[in-house]
Amino acid sequence: MTKRKQAKKTAAASSALDFNHAMIYVRQVEPALAFYAALGFRLIAKFPGYARLRAPGGDATIALHQLDRGMTSVAAEGIRLYFEVKNLDAFCARLAASGIAFKQMPADMPWGWRHAYLNDPDGHEVSLYWAGAKRLRKL
Repeated sequence: MTKRKQAKKTAAASSALDFNHAMIYVRQVEPALAFYAALGFRLIAKFPGYARLRAPGGDATIALHQLDRGMTSVAAEGIRLYFEVKNLDAFCARLAASGIAFKQMPADMPWGWRHAYLNDPDGHEVSLYWAGAKRLRKL
């Protein structure tokens, strides 16, 4: 590869959009922190009214932010958080045994993925799923 092509490729890669984190507004940080820690997230920063956690696999993070002054709702209609878990059934069984309630335990979906659904303490929808090689497959 020529130096010019390599420089162009490097510039494109360095300007590529990358997902950093999702901010989740919560009524109280501690119950949400306990919920996401049970899913395996690791605490990397904590301040009054705020916590940032890293996913157990990969570099993505989530931030838990207590409602700001004047905010009255944590509702996030139309948004669901998705977390992929290789050993989905065993993972969900462990969570259920620890007292976490599920709306749906793992089930096969028509598009080939296996999903479980639950809500965090503030009612945010969460999907735990396993897609494996089908994750980026065109249907």
